[in-house]
Amino acid sequence: MMSGTNRAPNIVFFFSDQQRWDTCGCYGQALDVTPNLDRMAAEGVRFENAFTCQPVCGPARAALQTGKYPAAVGCWRNNIHLPMDQKTIAHWFTEWGYEVGYVGKWHLASSAPEINYRDQPVPREYRGGWKDYWVAADVLEFTSHSYDGHMFRDDGSRWEFPGGRYRADCVCDAGLEFIRTRSGDRPWLLFMSFIEPHHQNDNNRYEGPKGSKQRWADYEVPGDLVGTEGDWRENYPDYLGCCNSLDHNLGRVRELLGEMDVGDGTLVIYTSDHGSHFRTRNSEYKRACHDGCLRIPMVACGPGFTGGRVVHDIASLIDVPATLLHAAGIPVPDLYHGRALQQIVDGTAEGWPEEAFAQISESQTGRCVRTHRWTYSVSVPERMAGSEVYHEEYLYDNDVDPRQRTNLVRDPDYAQVRAELAETLKRRMVEAGETVPEIREAPEE
Repeated sequence: MMSGTNRAPNIVFFFSDQQRWDTCGCYGQALDVTPNLDRMAAEGVRFENAFTCQPVCGPARAALQTGKYPAAVGCWRNNIHLPMDQKTIAHWFTEWGYEVGYVGKWHLASSAPEINYRDQPVPREYRGGWKDYWVAADVLEFTSHSYDGHMFRDDGSRWEFPGGRYRADCVCDAGLEFIRTRSGDRPWLLFMSFIEPHHQNDNNRYEGPKGSKQRWADYEVPGDLVGTEGDWRENYPDYLGCCNSLDHNLGRVRELLGEMDVGDGTLVIYTSDHGSHFRTRNSEYKRACHDGCLRIPMVACGPGFTGGRVVHDIASLIDVPATLLHAAGIPVPDLYHGRALQQIVDGTAEGWPEEAFAQISESQTGRCVRTHRWTYSVSVPERMAGSEVYHEEYLYDNDVDPRQRTNLVRDPDYAQVRAELAETLKRRMVEAGETVPEIREAPEE
């Protein structure tokens, strides 16, 4: 680890849940939802084409902690706890002299029904090595609503939300406490895992701050939702309210870093686990190959990420663990499935992937690739970690059909395109530790 003015940077990983890329001004949102993120993008680096590696909460988090695709870790769906033999980013950072802190939603401790910490304190052995500061809940939507609830401290005691205080503010309060209480002797990594703008499960709706329905009523309907069913009409203003609250708290974090005179030496990364298609593609909000749930915001600002640049290369959530380690000067393990995003920022990347690869679970067993032009997805209806046989499911030409309304998967004119994308998909599956599958044509409708 470096010392003095060349010491390794502090890192804040600011993580939202179920946030579409187009909620942000820097990605084209017309309303002033994300002024702080927009400023951060103007100072740092924005990844224009960023996608999740698994559009489901727990599996996406398993990938972030381990640097490996969820099926390789064993966390291929929700309610599978992170295996305790997995070396996480927290373990790596601790070995390299960092203090590590975690606040918010964990979602990697329970394996229902036999191991259930969804509304109980997560034991230390199930926390993935986050040992220096912990204020979290395994499944935050089980211990809280937008204006009530609690998390748990390291000793298992309840960390209560103050009455009338919005949940995202409370999670941020815990993160600010971590930052304020650091001695400055060692660099630190803070993982801030918010639940917003995820829907509130038991109330079956999105819960923005009070007044969201009025404040954000005059929104432009995202193109992929225009004319569809789903539940976006009653929920989108609250959804934007959730995103605006996150942005407010991003501003609080950056303001505190400035007040403590550590802003220049701190890397802040903002992204999400997946987006939301508002029940327009299936009966849920995610778990599909469409951009509404696959495409995410991704902005970084700080050491290695400056200049107000926009990077158009494909970026994936699977690249984030390698990016974090590289930023700290920690060698990226060969077993990581992603690569450090610094390579496409500074132009040193060789053979950078021209597609994002995603595993999809719970609604199906699916695999897909998203290139700049094409979205190609295969699946089987059975819900399992992987399959030896898949059927083609979707093909979209995003250049001419950015709303992804015309499925070309059965169009004979695109047989050669499908064949080429199938080979790309097979290659990416093998690189992710899977076997080469058989891919069959889509069954007749």
